[in-house]
Amino acid sequence: MAGYKPVAIQTYPILGEKITQDTLYWNNYKTPVQIKEFGAVSKVDFSPQPPYNYAVTASSRIHIYGRYSQEPIKTFSRFKDTAYCATFRQDGRLLVAGSEDGGVQLFDISGRAPLRQFEGHTKAVHTVDFTADKYHVVSGADDYTVKLWDIPNSKEILTFKEHSDYVRCGCASKLNPDLFITGSYDHTVKMFDARTSESVLCVEHGQPVESVLLFPSGGLLVSAGGRYVKVWDMLKGGQLLVSLKNHHKTVTCLCLSSSGQRLLSGSLDRKVKVYSTTSYKVVHSFDYAASILSLALAHEDETIVVGMTNGILSVKHRKSEAKKESLPRRRRPAYRTFIKGKNYMKQRDDILINRPAKKHLELYDRDLKHFRISKALDRVLDPTCTIKTPEITVSIIKELNRRGVLANALAGRDEKEISHVLNFLIRNLSQPRFAPVLINAAEIIIDIYLPVIGQSPVVDKKFLVLQGLVEKEIDYQRELLETLGMMDMLFATMRRKEGTSVLEHTSDGFPENKKIES
Repeated sequence: MAGYKPVAIQTYPILGEKITQDTLYWNNYKTPVQIKEFGAVSKVDFSPQPPYNYAVTASSRIHIYGRYSQEPIKTFSRFKDTAYCATFRQDGRLLVAGSEDGGVQLFDISGRAPLRQFEGHTKAVHTVDFTADKYHVVSGADDYTVKLWDIPNSKEILTFKEHSDYVRCGCASKLNPDLFITGSYDHTVKMFDARTSESVLCVEHGQPVESVLLFPSGGLLVSAGGRYVKVWDMLKGGQLLVSLKNHHKTVTCLCLSSSGQRLLSGSLDRKVKVYSTTSYKVVHSFDYAASILSLALAHEDETIVVGMTNGILSVKHRKSEAKKESLPRRRRPAYRTFIKGKNYMKQRDDILINRPAKKHLELYDRDLKHFRISKALDRVLDPTCTIKTPEITVSIIKELNRRGVLANALAGRDEKEISHVLNFLIRNLSQPRFAPVLINAAEIIIDIYLPVIGQSPVVDKKFLVLQGLVEKEIDYQRELLETLGMMDMLFATMRRKEGTSVLEHTSDGFPENKKIES
């Protein structure tokens, strides 16, 4: 025992995202519920009033889902063609929808047949919304027009023809019943006033506009198109505040959290980004399986619903806070019981005896102490160890390699044992913290078992995966070394440009370095 030194388990820094309050908040959702729709989910909208149902527009149907239901509680399907959008009124009782045939229909949530039908557009309607007074509807279509409809009379009030391309998005002001905003593929976002016959404000987004969002206060406007999300100050005449480019593909939808402090954007790159509305930096990100077309948040951010191009509707519900049961408090010894004798001062005739703590070796250390190298490697290759504490497995492999017995420990294994080794290497070889040790172990395994390839199809398949990972990792490190060499050359060139030192002799005969500016 005295002559054996236990293996020092090296601690590795875990690379990952920094844990912040936003990370904890946005990760506090349950496993998503996936619902299959009939086609691509083009629009999702939550009712502003309890019980906060949401409308899903997909193909030629509009489904109304309960907040926690996986089956639609109501379906509106009386459309001549594909439905593109549906929006709840502020009281949650009415729903307005636009379809490909240019029609705008008004539904009562308690019924099935449309209450009103507005006909005037000649092409597909992609955006509809209620004005703040609840008695008018705004619509935008592919015929380049924006129309304002009167609900009681079922008549068209105004038509604006200022856009020169498809009108694909829009929203109405929550405060002023006369103001509404539209975005078009002509790269512009326009604000219209029902009291005038033309737009009162126009901003140039620079890309085809896919979505617009007006803050509840009406002071800020957000537009999305291409890879850009842009924020405009409406109180300063449409001045650009910030331009965000955090997506790799077209941004298709925007959403605001219930507090108004976080802005969410969905994109065709299958990601949802969460921005802070104070610094406009990305504070969190969600990954999805397919390109995202629509996005909506429920009241108090309790539910997040994402619609994708493959017809899948992803619904995440916030985890409920578990209430701690009040258990009878167990009486414990007083604090003075634990510190009794701690402050006792050694007297003159006292003899102090220290009881050394007994050190117990781990099982793999016991095997290494008795030179059972294969047994020690088997212990750390157990799935419970390789998944929870892979650094222990890597440390033992490193120790065996230092002793020069790693090849002996890896040799002579059957199909099951070699599968454990290969699974561990495949899982952890690409991690930078383990790569230097595991690449060497992978090369030893390939050299040992290469002559017996072909006897087991399971092992053969894993060997091919491992060989590909090793080659990929070696190429990756070679590219890094080349990049490092180029950077060293650039830094050396920059230092030479800053100044050149020459050797000159002074009057007393000693050499002296002098710097000549280039």
